[in-house]
Amino acid sequence: MFDITIIGAGVIGCSIARELSKYNLKTCVLEKGSDVAVGTTKANSAIVHAGHDAKPGTLKGKLNAKGNAMFDKLSKELDFPFKRNGSLVLCFDENDLGKLEALKERGKDNGIQGLEVLNREQIKKIEPNIGEKVVAALHAPTGGIVCPYEMTIALAENAYTNGVEFEFNNEVKNIRKENDKFIIETNEGNIESKLVINACGVHADEINNMISKNKISIIPRKGEYCLFDKTAGKMVSKTLFQLPTKMGKGVLITPTVDGNLLLGPNAVDQEDKDDITTTQEGLSDILDKAKITINQIPMRQVITSFAGLRAHSTKNDFIIGEAEDVENFINVAGIESPGLSSAPAIAEMVENIVLDKISPEKNEKFNPIRKGIPKFREMTNEDRKALIAKEPLYGKIICRCETVTEGEIVNSIRRPLGATDLDGVKRRTRAGMGRCQSGFCSTKIVDILARELNVSRLEVTKFGGESKLLVGKNKEI
Repeated sequence: MFDITIIGAGVIGCSIARELSKYNLKTCVLEKGSDVAVGTTKANSAIVHAGHDAKPGTLKGKLNAKGNAMFDKLSKELDFPFKRNGSLVLCFDENDLGKLEALKERGKDNGIQGLEVLNREQIKKIEPNIGEKVVAALHAPTGGIVCPYEMTIALAENAYTNGVEFEFNNEVKNIRKENDKFIIETNEGNIESKLVINACGVHADEINNMISKNKISIIPRKGEYCLFDKTAGKMVSKTLFQLPTKMGKGVLITPTVDGNLLLGPNAVDQEDKDDITTTQEGLSDILDKAKITINQIPMRQVITSFAGLRAHSTKNDFIIGEAEDVENFINVAGIESPGLSSAPAIAEMVENIVLDKISPEKNEKFNPIRKGIPKFREMTNEDRKALIAKEPLYGKIICRCETVTEGEIVNSIRRPLGATDLDGVKRRTRAGMGRCQSGFCSTKIVDILARELNVSRLEVTKFGGESKLLVGKNKEI
């Protein structure tokens, strides 16, 4: 019997888990995937929004600004990359200057500091590559960029080392309530819990609708992206938005914390909650729309494209709170943009809801500090020599594109909640994320996974389940 069961191990579920690990509670996180951050969290814009877009008075408006302010402390405690690079909302028509001013006032209402409208000359000084049609921009210095899956892995590791249990490959099939406890039926058996937190992303409506008569609806809104090589990473320094529309914040261009250039997304509502395929039409659409933002799109430097799904609620706001007809069942649903930016504040909000229901003792052994995997590519030669002397595996480069060593890959497997598949290693180390997109290093990583997990290479998967990479020796097939 658990005190609390969190369904979903994305950035929201893991943020909540880490927050609740501050108390003496028996907490469990259920995840149908093989790892944390395998849903919406792994494929989004990686932006920490300043908070000027959300409508004042909404949960999005309240939690975005609060969450944004929490990132500096959180990234230091948990050792994940975060940078306040600032953002610009670009205006391409002088007739729309009023909309830019209105956005500035909305930001002020949400408590955002430092907002200012810049003219073209001012913008050119900080972003020389902006398009010819740009006439003005709203500058938000508190905007930032982050690595969402590294952040989530850090949150999960810290929650785990502070006592939270994680159950992967556990898909919830049904939930029922018996007296004062919930029976959560999964493909791996039943789990009992006193309180349930639904942080299930695009599937949150399905979880809610299993047990509550107050039905909610989540629409999977697909967004497609193009990722450019690091040689294009310095084309812009700030996150460049276009004036938002009813479908979202439009196509953006931004540097990433790892030095790449990211372009996207579009916004296409669909029925399939698992379809993250990219389309020629979708990618062409975002590339065409981006052409007015900067002078030249470096098409030859695109190294991959991908798509992610946003959990769009028909209520057009976050849904956070106890279900009216099911005591101790807490929804955290409809967490689309600015969900990543709001995640730390959402976790605190859920913490307060839980504390209103129960009165746990503080976890006196709670340790807020988590240390990440040493990044060989970021070290000085002196630090590299010292590390190799201590651990020789750091002297062998496995991924040349990203300068990832065998030591880092082994670390990613052996650490708390370590990687168990190829994508898990990739998200923890960036091995396979470079220019060749794992064309040269994947076979070596498979060998390391097989060795460290003590399994046959034929059993190593890309992302768990049946995603096996090898089927046999070529001369035997």
